Amino acid sequence: MGKLGTSRPLSCRKAASLVAEETYSTVPHTFVFQRGQIGRNVGQLVLDIRRVMEPFTARSLKVRKKNVLKDFVAVAGPLGITHFSIFTKTENSINMRLARLPKGPTLYFHVAKYTLIKDVISSLKRHRMHEQQFSHHPLLVLNNFGIEGMHIKLMATMFQNMFPSINVHKLNLNSIKRCVLLNYDPVSQEVEFRHYSLKVVPVGMSRGVKKLMQEKFPNMSKLEDISELLMKGVNLSESEAEQDGDHNITELPQVYSGRGNMASQQSAVRLTEIGPRMTLQLVKIVEGMGEGKVLYHSFVSKTEEELQEMLNRKEARLKEKEERKRKQEQNIALKKEKRDQNKKRSLDGINRKRQQEGQVSDDEVEDPGKPEDQAPAEESEDEAEYYRQAVGEEPDEDMFPGAKRKRGPGKSPKPFKKRKLSQGKGPPHDKKSFKLPDRGNKYGGKRFGDRKPPEGRNRFRKSEGGKKFGQKGGKGCRFAGQKKGDAGKKFGGPKSFKGRAVLRNNRKVLEEKRT
Repeated sequence: MGKLGTSRPLSCRKAASLVAEETYSTVPHTFVFQRGQIGRNVGQLVLDIRRVMEPFTARSLKVRKKNVLKDFVAVAGPLGITHFSIFTKTENSINMRLARLPKGPTLYFHVAKYTLIKDVISSLKRHRMHEQQFSHHPLLVLNNFGIEGMHIKLMATMFQNMFPSINVHKLNLNSIKRCVLLNYDPVSQEVEFRHYSLKVVPVGMSRGVKKLMQEKFPNMSKLEDISELLMKGVNLSESEAEQDGDHNITELPQVYSGRGNMASQQSAVRLTEIGPRMTLQLVKIVEGMGEGKVLYHSFVSKTEEELQEMLNRKEARLKEKEERKRKQEQNIALKKEKRDQNKKRSLDGINRKRQQEGQVSDDEVEDPGKPEDQAPAEESEDEAEYYRQAVGEEPDEDMFPGAKRKRGPGKSPKPFKKRKLSQGKGPPHDKKSFKLPDRGNKYGGKRFGDRKPPEGRNRFRKSEGGKKFGQKGGKGCRFAGQKKGDAGKKFGGPKSFKGRAVLRNNRKVLEEKRT
């Protein structure tokens, strides 16, 4: 029997995972990538911005040269991506685009200045940056974005929607480890981007007590009593205890991580910049995703008449596009109707011919008005079969494309392949591969003794009786003492088989000469 209560933790884990998935799907996600050649430093800036947007971003996003913007848009839907941050570089400037998926708007910024994370950290004496800080999203702080202006409000809304919203009543303070500050300067019309690490320390105690509460204790070898450390704070540098004031001291509503940070106690919030830095200048705002109506432009201003003229041109292009689409649909319908009529006419002719020849009855006549999608292959099969019966031979493939070629039973429907012949088994006319010893019996050829004696210099061979040059007739010659027509042989008549007899006579003549 199993243990009791084992199903409850499992159900709790499932419920927690469902809540986590729902929470993860509702928060905004951002793709940060580059387009074109941007250089080494701007490429590092892209990686630093990904670091800022963690954990709701693709940290190891791979971008290839052949990728286009449509590829990222196609992938963004299934992954729940809501924003794009695109960096590009020209000969004169570095630009950044912030786009809201799927229908915009798109904000174009000019990056006037930037500083990488490694440069910011190298300038600090002590920095606080570790991996646990990037397990939660940063806290967004906007400053001076309440100025009137459509582009200012739209810019502030875009920045707010790029980061998850927080509920003050349900927020866990331990999840806030970083802070992103965006400050708008109305004079220069620039936006300052800063990224800070957040730390909370208790206040209202001496530097010595704070040092004792930390993990690393101070060196007290030169002190006679611990009271010297608590009262005087000797051997402690001024940088170890930052001067706090009313600007950063607050009362904690919850217990915060760190020694001495208790609820309802005074604590100081300290910020340490960890980078990167950017100085952004808004160039223009486009209505759609990289295209569409220009809502705002900082360098180009147009009158109402010019804007109305642009709208009229756009409406004319849309009407022209709709008219082209309507004409295309009409042409497609006409072509389809014409194709149906031609098919009906051809089927009528075939049915009429069948009725005349008595092949089919009136009930078996094909209906030419049936839809195309029922069985076009079956009609081609019937026509091909009719052609076979009428003509008596197999039709060509071009005559009935949908019909299958009729094959004998048990044969494979696959196309015929050329048979590869091994060595020594070629056809009779192949001289190289033909090496059979008994080819006369197999292919009906003459034997060696059945061949006609050759003429020319080969007739003086010893195997043909040992006849010497200039000798006429003789006992060893097979034509000796014969006249024309002695053996009943006429010119052009059939030849008799005398090969073995001639050889036998030649051997006898040779033996007699030797003796």
